[in-house]
Amino acid sequence: MAKVVVVGGGAAGLVAAWRAASLGHGVTLLEANGRLGVKLRISGGGKCNITHDGPPKLLLEAFSRPQARFLKPALLAFDNEAVLTLLHREGVETYARDNGRVFPLDRPGSATAVVAAFETLARGVGVDLRTGVRVTGLLGQAPHLGGLVLDGTRISGDVFILATGGASYPETGTRGEVLGWLKSLGVPTRPWCPALAPIPLLRPRPAWEGVSLRAGELRLHAGVEGRRLTAFAGDLVFTKTGISGPSALEVSQAAEQARRDGAAWLVYAAVMEPPETVDASLQGEQQTNPRLLVATWLQRHLPERLVEPLLQDIGLERSLMLKDLPKAARKALVALVTALPLGEPHPVPLARGEVAAGGVDLRAVDPKTMALRGWDNLRVCGELLDIDGPVGGYNLQAAFSTGYAAGSI
Repeated sequence: MAKVVVVGGGAAGLVAAWRAASLGHGVTLLEANGRLGVKLRISGGGKCNITHDGPPKLLLEAFSRPQARFLKPALLAFDNEAVLTLLHREGVETYARDNGRVFPLDRPGSATAVVAAFETLARGVGVDLRTGVRVTGLLGQAPHLGGLVLDGTRISGDVFILATGGASYPETGTRGEVLGWLKSLGVPTRPWCPALAPIPLLRPRPAWEGVSLRAGELRLHAGVEGRRLTAFAGDLVFTKTGISGPSALEVSQAAEQARRDGAAWLVYAAVMEPPETVDASLQGEQQTNPRLLVATWLQRHLPERLVEPLLQDIGLERSLMLKDLPKAARKALVALVTALPLGEPHPVPLARGEVAAGGVDLRAVDPKTMALRGWDNLRVCGELLDIDGPVGGYNLQAAFSTGYAAGSI
């Protein structure tokens, strides 16, 4: 029986500790916060998006090819059905939404119930859970970690599992400093980068705060006239400083990279048909309904609150009728609905991302055991790995699966 020390009491750490203890090992879990699962409690907007419904193949397709290839062994060993079976056994009822996202039933404290279930599982197999204990350093060098430094003291063990999370939401305790410690020990890493974060804009529209654009597509270009870099179909909402919503979160990592590369430009296509098609339709409308107000036509495609300021931007009066619309103004109207300019992004804040891209290089990790290559007693799992899936429960499932693999000692 090995003495196992798990650092981090989030999704990956709790599962790793439970798994190792269930195999007969003596396990101590160290959590810096005063309670377990702080970030787990806020997943899915505080409702705890546990996982995503569907077969493993579908889940893996949501990740980039290298990440999917790495995750496959862990996900097949401990998939979404296995996670939900554990929770159901502990009395946590769940349901899947039409989009496949799985949540606990909407009840007061539903997210807390998920954390409590994993805590009960861990305690049930004898895990020593210690909260309010922050690790401040790693002792040793490859191939053997000698111990951990915490509050001036040292804790030893036979196997160490690091499940400390990424660098987003530092108020939840995920400060990302462990990545620097690992790098200093020669472990290959990739720097933290924001992912699934709201996007600040160089020229925000605070007067539009709260306005949503729906059923369209957010597009990122390499500059105003540059090629399209990426796009995501989904809702967008304006904030005081920029944009948020599903489409903004999904594009945020690419937007930050494009900004760092020196050329980033965002537009939103409220109408996803080609501009030529929309222009032809508008010309037809001019013939069949010439007295229709330009403002009325624009309001068919964009929220009423935006109509007045957008018409002002292109120099048109609200009272203008389609019959009096010049060609250049018509083209400008079409551009508003097919490529509403949002402009250049400001730096995307790492702290606000739902997850952080970057972390331990996946090539340095055994995908079956989460053991660091070149180390005989050091494993990593969860968001500390360079894995970042889309919104929808994918990242929590990756944490559960890699935690299970790390705890399978």
